[in-house]
Amino acid sequence: MATPTPPPRIALVAGATGLVGRALLPLLLAHPAYAQVHVLLRRAASGIETHPRLHLHSVDFNHLGTLPKVDDVYVALGTTIKVAGSQEAFRHVDFDYVVATAKAARAAGAQRLSVVSALGANPRSRVFYNRVKGEMQDAVTQLGYESVVLAQPSLLVGDRAALGQPVRAGEVWATRLLGPVMGLVPRSIRPIAAVDVAAALIDATLNPRPGKRILRSGQMQGAHRH
Repeated sequence: MATPTPPPRIALVAGATGLVGRALLPLLLAHPAYAQVHVLLRRAASGIETHPRLHLHSVDFNHLGTLPKVDDVYVALGTTIKVAGSQEAFRHVDFDYVVATAKAARAAGAQRLSVVSALGANPRSRVFYNRVKGEMQDAVTQLGYESVVLAQPSLLVGDRAALGQPVRAGEVWATRLLGPVMGLVPRSIRPIAAVDVAAALIDATLNPRPGKRILRSGQMQGAHRH
């Protein structure tokens, strides 16, 4: 007897204009598991091509309201303290917006949540950036999702300038300095392509495990080629 084909799923993406979010979008739209992909945007999108399964929503992350019914949520929201302008403004995006999105999506019926966090995320870290990421992780795992995937990439490799984003000096210098010896750098801390993070998130989301699952940077290396 043939195994029944699972019904198509509906995905929600927040942060689709960032490095990982831009990598996520085409992979989700091309994946046979997804019938629809909803994207939450703070401002008009540039460079996001139309697609029959793609639905764009302009939202205020401070007041999200009711979201469309979805199954899987991918949150790739994030900034830096330099870009945000202050620690408070950074936390507003990387904690408040992420948690608000996860809460609203859970209220809309979502069962699986996948979030882009960061290497070193720890709620007890002395480093503010890592502490906020760790506190965010703790918060989203307490929202009642069946499955929560937390990706912890090292420095991301990708063309932020082409996306109209501020270039992050740490990513640029790491890629330049390590380029000739990249293969000698441990996989756990080696800069990672955004598309590998995106592919690893989708694979983990569609092959869920109950509770919290952390994807380390080394695990995600080369995920898009597998």
